Amino acid sequence: MKDEDAGPPNRELYALLHISPEASDEEIRKAYRQWAQIYHPDKHQAPHMKDIATENFQRICEAYEILSDVNKRQIYDIYGMEGLNSGLELGPKLNKVEELKEELERLRRRKEQEKTFAHFRPSGTMLANMSLPHLLNGGGIIQGMAMTSEVQSQISKRNAIAIGGNLVVNGNSGGGAATAVFRHQISSVSTVEFMASAGLRALIGVETSRQLSSHSTATMGIAMSLKDGSLNLSNSWTRQLSETATGNIQLALGPESSIAVGWKMKDVKMSGAGELKFGTSSFGASAHYNHQFSSKSHGRIAGKVGSTTLEIEVGGGRKLSKFSTVRMLYTIGIQGIFWRFELHRGGQKLIIPILLSRHLNPVLATGAFILPTSVYFLLKKFVIKPYYLKKEKHSALENIERTSAKVQEARGAAEKAQQLLQNVANRKRNRQLETNGLVITRAWYGNRTALSRKDESRETHNELTSQVMDVTLPLNFLVDDSGQLKLHEGVKKSGIMGFFDPCPGEPKQLHVEYTYRGERYEVVVDDYEELLIPEERHRI
Repeated sequence: MKDEDAGPPNRELYALLHISPEASDEEIRKAYRQWAQIYHPDKHQAPHMKDIATENFQRICEAYEILSDVNKRQIYDIYGMEGLNSGLELGPKLNKVEELKEELERLRRRKEQEKTFAHFRPSGTMLANMSLPHLLNGGGIIQGMAMTSEVQSQISKRNAIAIGGNLVVNGNSGGGAATAVFRHQISSVSTVEFMASAGLRALIGVETSRQLSSHSTATMGIAMSLKDGSLNLSNSWTRQLSETATGNIQLALGPESSIAVGWKMKDVKMSGAGELKFGTSSFGASAHYNHQFSSKSHGRIAGKVGSTTLEIEVGGGRKLSKFSTVRMLYTIGIQGIFWRFELHRGGQKLIIPILLSRHLNPVLATGAFILPTSVYFLLKKFVIKPYYLKKEKHSALENIERTSAKVQEARGAAEKAQQLLQNVANRKRNRQLETNGLVITRAWYGNRTALSRKDESRETHNELTSQVMDVTLPLNFLVDDSGQLKLHEGVKKSGIMGFFDPCPGEPKQLHVEYTYRGERYEVVVDDYEELLIPEERHRI
């Protein structure tokens, strides 16, 4: 089973009343009265319809009772139904909103502290430099190795410590160093770090950072070498240039003074960075661009130019699991032609650069690029993709078997709820047809993968019917008198009256087809995403 699709917790009652999590008391009362008119048992004469109405009316009343009570609503927003059923008790000790907030904050802080004290973050990198020309000349393939390791621990709410070390071996020489860093948070906007290192780079230093504004941060540090007593001063300034971009300036003064100007940009599917650096004896510029092709694969292109380097790097990577990623990169420059393989798992990295040639041979350069690219696409098509499709299908089937009883019960309850909505929904639909307004012609809610393959085969159609549900009727019911439909952001759609969760634990989407003023429209939104129709950009 996949991880439950991420989203804000404890929103089912808001979905049930079809209101925003920020709804006012008046909006909650208004929504309750509207739903009570539909589901009040006295509105129905047939015994089976009265039973259905009674069951759903109790759900509406429970939601109203919780959300209309300030204290209960605050507990629900933070801890959900579990907090109301087995958490805090409302009584003489917590009879004021301020006291309740303080108690909730105290419990939250205690949970954060428990999580903090138990949280150690290890990280490390192993680098193995290999040389194919050296191997062909009768030498060994491994030319050098480097290892770094660090463990960070939050020893209190404001204090953290990091201990690490590194070891480098090149040919017959090598060395290492050990480093310790103590970080203290002075306030919500400033921190200070004390560091010490022994070994190849023995030094002591201190660095302080402060958030100057909501968009700017400044850092200043000083370090002294324990070997020659030289001092190194560093300053950096970072500013948020836009919602997706930041810029920075770094200044270093010491035996190797330098100034660097850089920028970073990142959004949902792409990221990039660039830097210009000028030193006392060198200069350089670098840039890279990463693009997210899917949730599991990405591509990368990078370049460097300077007084001692000139190279271009292309490649990509694929996510193997939640914590593991593999990457393969191809580099060509004045230092030669390289392959680089990387394995990332959690905070650990294994990096293997392989020197193919020191000479820029066009035939070798072309072959070194085409060969791994061809192998990757062949493996992806005939091995990797079939394997993951089979694994996902097996996982989905296991999830269906495990949750089948719960899903069938929920499906039955949703179908009963839709029966009570049918008459009003049909009246609203006919009224919109007469005015050439908003009419939901077809709407499906459920498994994202099943919806994306709904037209592929009969086998997929069977999968579709078991993992999605038809929600055309409840959406027509939710269309307001002005001819609009809004589903609130941050509210899981399975909680809407007449909906249910057909595939617990799987990512879900809502697919809607509708007509408005004689035109056809279509839109797909994720489970927690806002839906507002009609909109011109949905036109087919």
